[in-house]
Amino acid sequence: MTPTTFGAAAQGFVRDLDEDFARIAATIDRARAAGVQVLALPEAAMGGYLSSLHDVPGTPADRPPQLDPDGPEVRRLAALAGDMVVAAGYCETGDAASGGRPYNSCVAVTGDGVLGRHRKVHQPINENSSYAAGDRFAAFDTPYGRTGMMICYDKAFPEAARALADDGARTVLCLSAWPASRTNRAPVLAEDRWARRFDLHDRSRALENQFVWVSANQAGTFGDMQLVASAKIVDPGGEVLATTGSEAGLAVATVDVDAEVDAARRVMGHLRDRRPAAYGPGPVRAGV
Repeated sequence: MTPTTFGAAAQGFVRDLDEDFARIAATIDRARAAGVQVLALPEAAMGGYLSSLHDVPGTPADRPPQLDPDGPEVRRLAALAGDMVVAAGYCETGDAASGGRPYNSCVAVTGDGVLGRHRKVHQPINENSSYAAGDRFAAFDTPYGRTGMMICYDKAFPEAARALADDGARTVLCLSAWPASRTNRAPVLAEDRWARRFDLHDRSRALENQFVWVSANQAGTFGDMQLVASAKIVDPGGEVLATTGSEAGLAVATVDVDAEVDAARRVMGHLRDRRPAAYGPGPVRAGV
């Protein structure tokens, strides 16, 4: 069993793609110098996120640039990645299935090309005014083991992480642009209730599924949002191995994924010990 060094970035991004790629290149260089083999960059790293979740963007210029999933920006990311696995988020050009509406997407690449893709399934607040939703969670193979991806609010749904675990993922890269609360914001960002929820979701999803969780997030401010940073790597027992806290930065930790996952699941195997027949679909109740 071979250890893998993971990196999770807390970093801000903007509408200007050249500026974003300058920031991405600098972060990849820093990660490479730290020995990182798998790097998670935030949601919307290529082109920036929405400037508000509470108002429909007023003009087309306020929307992120829509990128071809096989276009020059993804190839540029792959060239920067080289021998690393790098995951980053972007606004994907819509297709016939979405009626031309774009997707909030992410891609995992190496210098050899694309390894995996994900379209954000769960849409918070007013995000559905700007994006079409994805419809699946699927793991994929990388040089460092079977991996899954999700975006931001996806992690609030235990079923999403469980679907990736069921598909064999032993590592999940979660890419976010998670803000602090809009009302009654705590004076200290680390104590904000939305920041606490972000951390609780990260630790819970890792522990429930007993896999390695790599959580990247935007940092700083964008539009009317304060982003909570808090990039981290969490082990299969739900313990935080490294975090940026409420600051921009790079969290780095080395994990022998197979050894740690196997050890976590050996006695109390959460996937093995499930009793799906007991859970059932349950009644559908209005407003629930």
